[in-house]
Amino acid sequence: MNIKQTVVCLLIFLCAGLSPCAALAEKIEIVALGDSLTAGYQLAPGDAFPVRLEAELKARGHDVSVLNAGVSGDTSTGALSRFDWAVPESADIVIVELGANDALRGVDPAKTRDALNKMLERLEKNGAETLLAGMIAPPNMGEDYAEQFNPMYAELAKQHGVALYPFFLEGVAARPELNQADGMHPNRKGIDIIVRNIVPHVESLIVKRKSK
Repeated sequence: MNIKQTVVCLLIFLCAGLSPCAALAEKIEIVALGDSLTAGYQLAPGDAFPVRLEAELKARGHDVSVLNAGVSGDTSTGALSRFDWAVPESADIVIVELGANDALRGVDPAKTRDALNKMLERLEKNGAETLLAGMIAPPNMGEDYAEQFNPMYAELAKQHGVALYPFFLEGVAARPELNQADGMHPNRKGIDIIVRNIVPHVESLIVKRKSK
């Protein structure tokens, strides 16, 4: 929108007795905080999860921007250390997608839980709506590890009263045609399935945010 169009819009809202500030504040700012699954490892820039999510939400009529705050190789503690500059306080909605690298490296689930808990506390303080995306420990980590790791996402979501998307790779994990050669990172088709599955959860948060 150019300056002339902006002025015209403001005049329309003023004449209608509406607040121009409220009108301009309609755009929803979403931050996707995560690891390589969010960052778009080995994908074309336009195929990364945040980009595809923004495109899908806009196609559904939502005025949004989705910031890619994913860093390949990041663990939960790594994301916590960069949280303050990666997630602006202006964010309306934050999608937290972390834990895959923790599980692959055998990080103590208690350490992962602590980092996620601290991030959720900060998001609550900032007033952002949050969608916590869960992860599942790989089978080779053993049952004991999985019993500690897998349930913590639902437990943390309940503890903090935030929305939960149980498994970020739902419908994509272990399907060769939807993943890259490494078998772990989704390809373009896999990303589109993730977006299709998660977008209703994000839309619910958009509605919730706008109702405030």
